[in-house]
Amino acid sequence: MMKMKWDQFYKKPYHERLEMIASDRDLSDEERQRLFADNSDVSNNLIENFLTDYPLPEGVVTNLKVNGRSHLVPMVVEEPSVIAAASNGSKLLAAGDGIHAVVSDRLVGGQIIVKGAEVDQLKRFVNDNEATIFKIANDSHPRVLLYGRGAQKLGVRKLDETFASVDLAVDTGEAMGANMINTMLETVAAWLQQKLGVVITMAILSNYADQSIVAVSGIVPFDKLKNQFLSGEVVAQRIADASHVAQIDIYRAATHNKGIMNGIDAAAIAFGNDWRAIESAAQSFASRDGQYRGLSQWQVTPAGLRGKMTVPIPIGYVGGATKVLPLAKINQKIAGVYNVTEEMQIIAAVGLAQNLAALKALVTDGIQKGHMNLQLKSLAMANGATSEEVAAVVTALRKLDHPSSQAVKQILEQLRR
Repeated sequence: MMKMKWDQFYKKPYHERLEMIASDRDLSDEERQRLFADNSDVSNNLIENFLTDYPLPEGVVTNLKVNGRSHLVPMVVEEPSVIAAASNGSKLLAAGDGIHAVVSDRLVGGQIIVKGAEVDQLKRFVNDNEATIFKIANDSHPRVLLYGRGAQKLGVRKLDETFASVDLAVDTGEAMGANMINTMLETVAAWLQQKLGVVITMAILSNYADQSIVAVSGIVPFDKLKNQFLSGEVVAQRIADASHVAQIDIYRAATHNKGIMNGIDAAAIAFGNDWRAIESAAQSFASRDGQYRGLSQWQVTPAGLRGKMTVPIPIGYVGGATKVLPLAKINQKIAGVYNVTEEMQIIAAVGLAQNLAALKALVTDGIQKGHMNLQLKSLAMANGATSEEVAAVVTALRKLDHPSSQAVKQILEQLRR
């Protein structure tokens, strides 16, 4: 069989991989050097076919108050307005009593898919042998009992006439626990196959994460919502109306939830967690009753605008990338979180604050006013403005009806004369 050019690419030394890519894609010496300058041994061993570290900006959300404690929350994100909005929403909620957060459950769930079994018989067998199955699961990965309490829940669901799911839920403690539960599921699956002679299609964790739930809530006093043209009560009612639309219309719900995830994802990345797992869990949870809905709800109360949100946050405080990414532990220290429960709470709280700021902007000045002011910095830098020139360029751009790349170049030409 003919050997392909990129066969066994992952086995080649870093410098050889870089040279192959650079030659194949005709990269300049400057481009090669840029890739090489941002390589690291940690990343080279973290992922396959490593090329370079891809830096994203990290900033901090200020003013976030959760369960009576103030936090600075690191966020990693490329969109200019996200951190500003989260800080603004946090400040509004801190003007009340801050955000109250509760972790109602912290289990990692997984499933063993069984094909062709008689479901009632399977249920009886699993129920009768629950203690044995728990022991088999825990023994397969003894470290699980060092982190948490191990296997906790077991059940069987009929999926259709052919397939059933044996569901296992595990307390993995401070760890996210994906590798733990996958090992446990595969061991239990092999035992079930041996004992019952059933066909096992697969055994894998579920990213639905409906057993890693955080509930957050907070109240904003009316006087903190008013602006030059609208009373706080009017702004509050408009936010409540926008929240209602996100419960009844999928088009609005998708954008509503994207705003929430702007905050949640950026904080999760800063803490070295799998933001894709959180996205999967949150988006699935948003449609748990059969209709996709906004994750948060806002309503007008006598005390002010009240917001609440229930969202899955499947993360780990230890293990995984948190052990090898050097900034992850530093960011936990900056945030003042010391266990997985606290980290889940502040990540969810950032999502609620982000949502509030977006809704307030939407129903008052419109989303573009604040967003575009921050985007002007990106426009200036993308067209050659230095850090010393950005402020002057942005000031000039704000006076224009239609800021553009050509306008930036003209402004720079005038500044540099």
